[in-house]
Order: sequence, then structure tokens, then C-alpha cells
Amino acid sequence: MFWRKKKNKSGIISVQVIDKSSGKYKLVKTLGSSEDERELEKLVHQAQEYISSYGGQQQFDFILGDDQRYFQSIYENIQQIQLLGPELVLGKIFNEIGFNLIEGDLFRYLVLARLVYPVSKLKTIDYLQKYKGITLHANDIYRYLDKLHKVQIDQVKQINFNHTLKLLEGKLTIVFYDVTTLYFEAEDEDDLRKAGFNKDGKHSNPQIVLGMLVSENGYPLDYEIFEGNKFEGHTMLPVIEAFKMKYQMEHLIVIADSGLMSNKNVTALQDRHYDFIVGARIKNETEHLQNQILTLNLGHDQSTEIVKEERLRIVIHYSEKRALKDAYNRSKGIERLKKQLKTGKLTKKHINNRGYNKFLRLEGEVNITIPTCPN
Repeated sequence: MFWRKKKNKSGIISVQVIDKSSGKYKLVKTLGSSEDERELEKLVHQAQEYISSYGGQQQFDFILGDDQRYFQSIYENIQQIQLLGPELVLGKIFNEIGFNLIEGDLFRYLVLARLVYPVSKLKTIDYLQKYKGITLHANDIYRYLDKLHKVQIDQVKQINFNHTLKLLEGKLTIVFYDVTTLYFEAEDEDDLRKAGFNKDGKHSNPQIVLGMLVSENGYPLDYEIFEGNKFEGHTMLPVIEAFKMKYQMEHLIVIADSGLMSNKNVTALQDRHYDFIVGARIKNETEHLQNQILTLNLGHDQSTEIVKEERLRIVIHYSEKRALKDAYNRSKGIERLKKQLKTGKLTKKHINNRGYNKFLRLEGEVNITIPTCPN
């Protein structure tokens, strides 16, 4: 049993209690109708009280010989508890963060539905109808997402930033930056969606590049979307600089992975007086530095540092557990390649730097021909 708001042709909204224990939607009671938001809130509260007081008898119908209906009734109630119980808890957190200040109810519906029941937009519409009594069309969501992006996104980000600052007791000095790609099941490109290097191997699909900034403990701070063919190393400084200026941050320590480690980025961070920790790859260092690193004799969980330049140093840490894990994965990867090689499944297209394919080599004579084409 659940309540719903139903908008009539005249524009007046009715608050109803609906039962689906028999598998079909059945109108149990209409609490009233109104156009006033406060009055509608009162009607919703009455509907909730009605369900609480009446639902126990109505939901569990013990009819001898009707086992199917009985178990269906139990299933429906368990399903409602599983989906609506967490939503009540998350709804309270939603309000405490301050997102209830966002104009309109659709933002709340979409956020909570995404957390409780993460599915497509069309299935979200079904979920809201079935468990919340909210009737929406796909175009309602698409239009709202445009509004969210163009009108409300700055307010959402500000509320999010204020809450994160509260969780960190006002001390925000460390930010983590990372990049991912999101591809589309489409063929056509536009000004934003462009084919580029895709982390999922979908190089022929148009995509966007998403740069994300988070704080300690993974609290989201800011994000930016870039063209799909933009090099990820060129996205970091614009996001960090915009964030620093927007919230008037005086000092930030930037942490990023090795994919963003370029001489240009390092120089830019130094010129702007950032402290930073950026992941490094041994193979990208000079031969002299590589030899220094590989000749180190570190024990488990030991670290040391090597001065690279006047203002740069490389910190090297050794983990025996990680070394064993890498060796095991490497052995499995090579064994898999050997099996594929025996079956003839490996071709020249597999010779690349993805995963353990980097160990593959071409040997022997390679003949390149143009097959005869029929006229």
C-alpha cells in the first residue's frame, strides 16, 4: 500500500492511497484535493497515517487456500520496505545536507531514486509511479535535467561544498583529481561528444571526458566536462584553478595519478606555487633514475626518496604484499596469452600496450598484400 499524488485535467492534485497486494492497482481512499502545497503536505501526512493504522490488516490477508495471494502480499510488503525504508533515511540525510533548498521536487525524487533503485530513466519513472504514486513522462526528466545543468547546478555545487567543509571541520587543504571517460551508444559526434582515447576500449564511440575533484575521504567537491578528444593531462589545471578561485582557497595540496604526470603539468603546478603529490611511472624516468630505483634494496613497507630536480623528489615505497599480487597477476596474464597463442586467437591487432599484451612481439617475416578485388 502506498500514497500518490494524481494531477487532474483541471490542474488540481488529489492525494490517494493505492493498494497493489493483489497484483493490480486499487484505489483504497482519496484523502482530498488541493492546489496549495501546504494543504497537499497535510493530505500526504494523513495518507501516511492512514497506511500505518490500516495497512497492517489490509496488507496481510490470511485467506485459507489462497496461498498465492498470501505470499504475493508478503512479497509486495517486503519489496516496499526494502525500497522505501532506505529512502526515508536517505531523505533525512538529503535534507540535512541542504539539498531540500533546491527548487522543485523532481531533484529530490531523482536523487533518492538513483540511490535506492539505480536504473535507467524509463525504469525510474516506473519506480516512482509504483512506489511513490508520482506520474512522470520521460520528457519531464529530460527537460528538468536541462534546467538543472543551466540554472541550478551552481547552487547544488555550493550546497555540496558547504556540507563537505562542515564534515572536514572547515579544514580543506588536500584535493584529489582524477579523470574518466563516458561513452555514448551513438555514431554521430557534436561539439562536445567526440571520439577519443576511451578507458573502456570504445574508441569508435563518441564520448566526453569527466574531470572530478574530491576531498579527503572521497567527498565530491567539483567536476567539469570536456570534449571527448581532449587529452586528460590538459584538464587538471583548469578545474583546480576554477575551484580555487570560486571558493577563494588560499592553499591547496593537489594529489593526482600518473596519467596526469606530464612536465607541463608539473611546471604549471610549481609556477602557481601548489604543493603536490603526483603518481610516477618508473618507465617514464631517465635511465639514470631507473637504475637508481631498481638497485634499491627496500624491505616490506619501507620507503626512501631520490632527488630528481631542485624542487622535485621521487618517493619510492615497497610492499611485499603488492609485489606478490603483481607477480601472481602477471603470471596469470602470461599464461592466458600462451593459451590464446596456441589456439591461434592472437593476431597483430593484439600487439599493443593494453594490459599484458605489452609482452607480445612480432617475429619472423611479415607479408603485406592487397587482395584481388572483384570488378
